[in-house]
Amino acid sequence: MAVAALRRIRRRERNTHGGNTVDAEHDLLLLTTTGARTGQDRTWPLAYQRDGDRLVVFAANGGRPHRPGWYHNLAANPAGTVEVGTETWPVTAVVASGDERARLWDRQLEMTPFMADFQAGVEWEIPVVVLTRTAAA
Repeated sequence: MAVAALRRIRRRERNTHGGNTVDAEHDLLLLTTTGARTGQDRTWPLAYQRDGDRLVVFAANGGRPHRPGWYHNLAANPAGTVEVGTETWPVTAVVASGDERARLWDRQLEMTPFMADFQAGVEWEIPVVVLTRTAAA
């Protein structure tokens, strides 16, 4: 099923400018991580927000009671790759904290108020993950 979803996203990508679109309001990126247990590459479509040159994603997992697989993968190895539109680049992931997390979370709530319901439905703080472009190896 994930492969079919990625094909749909890539097909949409060819018809957009600057990002993969979920709908008129939300852009998608493709995040590739290294599996924490398998060591194999895993690609995940994720909604994101821009913060200057950085991309920000939220490990809400749709309000499910556990964190998403991509988050566990980045916790084990913070290096990944993102694809936005027709551009792909390496990134390093850092979990935001303190005032920075609050600022990014509040901005996300303005765009997607339903994230508050996701937070209310879990006993842990939803991680806000900042993806920063790194130099190609």
